Amino acid sequence: MSRAPYAGAVTPAVPLDDRVVLRFLATPADTAAGGRSVAAGSVMEWIDKAGYACAVGWAGAYCVTAYVGNVRHRRPIPPGSLIEVQARLVHTGRSSMHVVVTVSSAEVSTRDYTPATTCVLIFVAKGADGRPTAVPQWQPVSRSDRKLAEAALERMDTRARIKQLMLDEEYTADSAAPQTTLRFLVPTGVVNFGGKAHGGTVMRWIDEAAYACAVAWAGASAQADHAVGVYSGGIHFLAPVRIGDLVEVSARIVLTGPHSMHISTRVSTADPRTPDDLTLTTQCLSVFVVPGDDGVALPVPVWEPVLPEDVRLHEHAREIVALRETIVPLAASLTLEP
Repeated sequence: MSRAPYAGAVTPAVPLDDRVVLRFLATPADTAAGGRSVAAGSVMEWIDKAGYACAVGWAGAYCVTAYVGNVRHRRPIPPGSLIEVQARLVHTGRSSMHVVVTVSSAEVSTRDYTPATTCVLIFVAKGADGRPTAVPQWQPVSRSDRKLAEAALERMDTRARIKQLMLDEEYTADSAAPQTTLRFLVPTGVVNFGGKAHGGTVMRWIDEAAYACAVAWAGASAQADHAVGVYSGGIHFLAPVRIGDLVEVSARIVLTGPHSMHISTRVSTADPRTPDDLTLTTQCLSVFVVPGDDGVALPVPVWEPVLPEDVRLHEHAREIVALRETIVPLAASLTLEP
């Protein structure tokens, strides 16, 4: 759907399209451990790819992922499914673009697509000098445009509060919480046009580390051979991940419910020559469950914090959960309206 920019905004040379639709077949490489469903990390890569295409198409410039929030995995996606990823612009700032993405899947035989995941992303356009650059201003036209634009504005204050709360917390080695840490070098195969790792790739790393942490905690007591991510939020990209960097992805359980594990994951990078000089690049707080054969979440072992840092982060997670509950989920039916 083509849009005209606001008066006084950057004037594009050609009409702009504020929506993108990608369709493809999920491959065996997208399947989660255990082979029962597509990995949440693969879904988040698809989300970032479609959102990025939408943002770049609108801005006419290189863009970076700044934030991904409220990634709600409503249901598992069977391996081998047809995938449809719809991305649409819902708000612009001076250099930022808010994009809503909905992932749907269908059986090959029916091609009847059903929504599985929705989320909001924010991209920032960059100029040739690497600094934020102005983008054409978007304005709503349809009913769904207006509703989604209002939702984007309503989320801003809560998102800023969650970001600051997450940044204010300190993570040290003074913890007895269940955790998993992955360390590796960033390969050249994940490079984007800016010479950095794709945001979707970083989100896949987050999902892999969180999965390893969740299944290690739940496996022994719940007789679980796998876990699935049902929610990811507060994914803030604070610094770029450069090709050749040493990456540390640390996932730590901070809160458990009767059937859920809340996992804080932090991605840091360093020059391989100084591996202990780490810089925080990305953070996320996600929720994992262990589904039974009937799809209903199984009970998970209760984790009780004892050390001061764990107690503090436990209460921090409760505060984040309470804030998240004030955000009304976006209805997939609304995001898919014309």
